[in-house]
Amino acid sequence: MNKSRRKAMEVEDINKPDLAVEIILEKKIEDIVNLLGSIEKGKSTLYGDVISLVERCLIKIALRRCENIKTSAASFLGINRNTLHKKIDQLSIGEQ
Repeated sequence: MNKSRRKAMEVEDINKPDLAVEIILEKKIEDIVNLLGSIEKGKSTLYGDVISLVERCLIKIALRRCENIKTSAASFLGINRNTLHKKIDQLSIGEQ
């Protein structure tokens, strides 16, 4: 798809909140991919790296919004409390 058609679609669909968020997110992730992808040598771990970054950010946001109450943060994210605890450990959140 050419740039002008993509831009036209963005303008047409800006009134659809989910699509507008997806467009914004795609642009930001593309910047991240360009940054991370430029330093990769050999087999890429890009997918896992980006997913981990997104999970880490979502969990930090949820914890801030819920005043670090993990049960509330898990509910906010729509995940099980045990899953949240596991992700916090896996992603080393709280050790920073």
